[in-house]
Amino acid sequence: MRERTQVLIAGGGPAGTTAATLLAQQGIDVVLLERTRFPRYHIGESLLPSLLPILDIMGARERVESHGFIRKSGAFYGWSGQEWALNFDDPGRPATHSFQVIRSEFDHLLLDHARHQGADVREETQVRHIAMPKDRATSASWTGRDGRTGQIDFTHLIDATGRAGILAARHLHTRRVHDVFRNVAAWGYWRGTTPLPDAPAGAIGVFSLPEAGWLWAIPLHDGTLSVGLVTDKRSFNHAKNRRGSIEAVYEEALARCPLLARMLDGAQRVSALKTEADYSYTSEAFCGPGYYLAGDAACFLDPLLSTGVHLAMYSGLLSAAAIATVVRGETDEETARRFYQTTYQNAYERLLILVGAFYRIHDGRDAYFRKAQTLSHRDQQGLRLHESFLNIITGAEDLHDAQHHTLDSLYDTLRNPLPGHQANGLGGHGTSHMLPLPTTPDHAAAGLYLSLTPHPTLRPTP
Repeated sequence: MRERTQVLIAGGGPAGTTAATLLAQQGIDVVLLERTRFPRYHIGESLLPSLLPILDIMGARERVESHGFIRKSGAFYGWSGQEWALNFDDPGRPATHSFQVIRSEFDHLLLDHARHQGADVREETQVRHIAMPKDRATSASWTGRDGRTGQIDFTHLIDATGRAGILAARHLHTRRVHDVFRNVAAWGYWRGTTPLPDAPAGAIGVFSLPEAGWLWAIPLHDGTLSVGLVTDKRSFNHAKNRRGSIEAVYEEALARCPLLARMLDGAQRVSALKTEADYSYTSEAFCGPGYYLAGDAACFLDPLLSTGVHLAMYSGLLSAAAIATVVRGETDEETARRFYQTTYQNAYERLLILVGAFYRIHDGRDAYFRKAQTLSHRDQQGLRLHESFLNIITGAEDLHDAQHHTLDSLYDTLRNPLPGHQANGLGGHGTSHMLPLPTTPDHAAAGLYLSLTPHPTLRPTP
């Protein structure tokens, strides 16, 4: 069985469905192949308010709002002896709330939305191989659950296959693991918990552990609380050898956090523990002839700032805009790819630095864990640190002193809160608009910026 489409999307998570929706809405022929049958389980339940504008662009906001997810109006931190709340209704934020979602339901909503907008969505169909004659992606072979096989030719491919990464990890071998954020996460679900008394409604709770990482607590609309431990691999393996099991390591960590222990007093864990190695990685390039890497297929980041779903949908939006502009003949492929590479890489690097800054600024008793989260010299190679400096810190007049120690200078600057912000978290730096959409000429890349009306497309700067 052989067929053809303008755009093939491999993967039906938030990156793939965002791109599929936006392309189909513009009348572009798009086929989405997803290897599983939705709904399916996925971690990454706490969403940022900066996602809401993307849901608006997709026309999916109402479906998500009406589903019944917990409305997340902020976050609460208990970190290195400090406690503070972050409210999303503070001035200058992109939205007053976000959501805590059960990802199986959220992702299913987005997949159905893409189908209803005209995308040809095929579940239980796994992409096995991408043909790349003369280094250009041109066709894919797939296998269905019933054993059927086929090939599909395309003009453009969006690889949204997540951490499996069919192109970067399996075909091109261009994925590079960072030395930093080589952590392990273990989590489970609890019932009968007590809310945090001083936290914003629906807030995520984030709590540091002395020397050994941090914990999350995310309320979900089915009445459960997602509770996870994140620690570096060395500490995790040492604790596992000492305590004898992952369950014992997890329970010991919960008991060492008084705020979380009070939330769980009298509660019962109602699920088995899940674990995942939280490697941080990036690809040498996020796009190439005939293809774009979106979401986790391109890069993966520590979960501290809950940025995973936004990076996925952000890249889905950018890739759809780039492809649509090329299909209409309004720019050439190489220019569109330069725009995508620059904007997506900048977003990832900015967040990489902000997460590292959070760990470094709030060292306190977490000295070893903090050190384990420091970007190595190898990690810094290839990062556009001066551009990131200017993107994160506004009003930086002179980078002369930062020529050889840009990252240290950036972290030192981030230690000083912006006017009107408390000296905790990132002190207002980069928290209100961590991922601004490049919708003005001031944010142009390769001479292009993103226009959202009537559909996402790239426009040349004046």
